[in-house]
Amino acid sequence: MSLRSRLGAARRQVLCSLYRRTVPMANCGPIVSFSFDDFPRTAYSAGGAILEKFGVRGTYYAAAGLMNTSNELGEQFRREDIDALLEQGHELASHTFSHISCRSVSSAAFRDDVEKGRKAIEEVTGVDCPNFAYPFGHVTLQAKRTLGLGRSSARSIFSGFNGAELDLNLLRANSLYGDLNGLPSVEELIRENKARNGWLIFYTHDVRQNPSAFGCTPALFEAALSCAVRSGCRILTVQEALTEVGVQNGNPEGQARWGVPA
Repeated sequence: MSLRSRLGAARRQVLCSLYRRTVPMANCGPIVSFSFDDFPRTAYSAGGAILEKFGVRGTYYAAAGLMNTSNELGEQFRREDIDALLEQGHELASHTFSHISCRSVSSAAFRDDVEKGRKAIEEVTGVDCPNFAYPFGHVTLQAKRTLGLGRSSARSIFSGFNGAELDLNLLRANSLYGDLNGLPSVEELIRENKARNGWLIFYTHDVRQNPSAFGCTPALFEAALSCAVRSGCRILTVQEALTEVGVQNGNPEGQARWGVPA
């Protein structure tokens, strides 16, 4: 392992160990959740349609400032996409307003942008969004500590499984990128999650035939979802899973353990 890799692993261990806000998962698993970051229109038009075909729903982490824009992920969401996904029972969650990294600005500026994003979504929809995902997956100790005070959960891109004790300030999640050649690793994660009786979260961005480096094809998304359903795991949104373990929408309960190792 290179020095850079060792330093990265040590940094992740510190971030996972400190400023934890924990709740026991008890016997609520196995659960699988599918989530989308930013979100591109195809996350709902293609990804949402696949979820609905299986009778399940997903979680959409929206950065309000990206609405009606385009980037390498394709067209970003519009107001009508938000209305449609909420009408169909999907979860809308927050992802800051400007999609900024907590590493690139002061703690106060990041906190303000997080709150601005949450309020912007609430003004548009009338719906509060207490669940959050860190843009770019970037996490700092200060961001983790600050966000833990006012949200039901904050989701990372640190791979792995949630359970038997969930850290509401740093939920683990696994990328769902590429095409069907990535399916074997996805299937292995689902099998292991079932054996652990845990909670497995997937995240992606665009869902289209020629996805960006941060998206997946409809074929991979449907195959992953089909595998999760066949495994017997329950497919729940992030908030539905949190409700199962006793964390109600807008009620970010949990035992603060600021210095207890993971």
